[in-house]
Amino acid sequence: MYIMENYLTPNFHGFSDLRMNDYAQEIADKILTAYQQKQPLKITSGKTKQFYGRKINAEILNVKNHSGVVEYEPSELYITARSGTPLSEIERIIDHKNQILPFEPPRFGASATIGGTVACGLSGPRRAYSGSLSDCILGADVINGKGEQLHFGGRVMKNVAGYDVSRLMCGALGTLGVITSITLRLLPKPENEQTITFETSCTEAIEKMNQWANTPLPISATFHDMNTLYVRLSGSPSTIKSSAKEMQGEFIEKNETFWETVKKHKHPFFDTELPLWRISVPPSTPELNIQGECLMEWSGALRWYATDSDERAIRTEVERVGGQATLFKGNSTQNIFHPLSKASMKFHKHLKQVMDPGYILNPGKMFAEL
Repeated sequence: MYIMENYLTPNFHGFSDLRMNDYAQEIADKILTAYQQKQPLKITSGKTKQFYGRKINAEILNVKNHSGVVEYEPSELYITARSGTPLSEIERIIDHKNQILPFEPPRFGASATIGGTVACGLSGPRRAYSGSLSDCILGADVINGKGEQLHFGGRVMKNVAGYDVSRLMCGALGTLGVITSITLRLLPKPENEQTITFETSCTEAIEKMNQWANTPLPISATFHDMNTLYVRLSGSPSTIKSSAKEMQGEFIEKNETFWETVKKHKHPFFDTELPLWRISVPPSTPELNIQGECLMEWSGALRWYATDSDERAIRTEVERVGGQATLFKGNSTQNIFHPLSKASMKFHKHLKQVMDPGYILNPGKMFAEL
């Protein structure tokens, strides 16, 4: 087990059982009181993603002070941290051992926490090549809507058997429970990374990305901005050099800086007053019939649109190709997430009733019915 004193967060309390932590018990007591009084709660932490999801009015439950890295085992490639731990702190600690979070989480502010990251379920540029956030969750401690402290999963993949409830927390926006700690799988940091570019249209970019996806090329990220395709290569210098020669791309300088702008939405495209749509489609899907500027990531599987087009028109077009559309930013509608089928909504309601029978945790954050 590895930990360095200089890398501990201020509220670190050692490798004790998270379920016995005093602050976790304080959170549980507040939730129990709210459940008994039928008082809805709005869960907050770093407040960097408050724009995401439906607007709700409820009493604030701030879990930011529940922070600290509890356990880090570099040789076993996992880390356990409390939900209020800054994401930047976790990345700083694991970087000391040349390790990374495989899903390369986006960070929209310095105060972003690991709990909020998991609750929103967002992954960054590396997601299509190293796995999503949910793929990296090994276990979680959660407080349900009755103030009960629950433990799911383990610290290694083989410990997770049966119905993996811990991964249900990913992207649930706090509607199923308050995450108090999370255990994540790590990966070794690539030996080297370089980015090559191609001047190409959207159609040609989609063809190229899908063609490369079926090869052993060491691609770890792709990004197309309507005119230029950026491809990040990860591996040994010789492997990157030979791959770039085979692909016939041009190297760019400031490789890390560019992908930071993509991950943190500092790219000029994201500085828009228009509603921003996050659209998931099969990677080989041709250009969509949606007006506005478009960016592509994940070999074409993730597409961003800055557009004031009608919500119904957008979702009809996306459904036509078997995809889903989420209003990531903007206030043009309260229907933020793609509508669920009747069967899926029934399943979601059942989960909500089991985990939060009083409907007090972030009620309506995802859908009005939840």
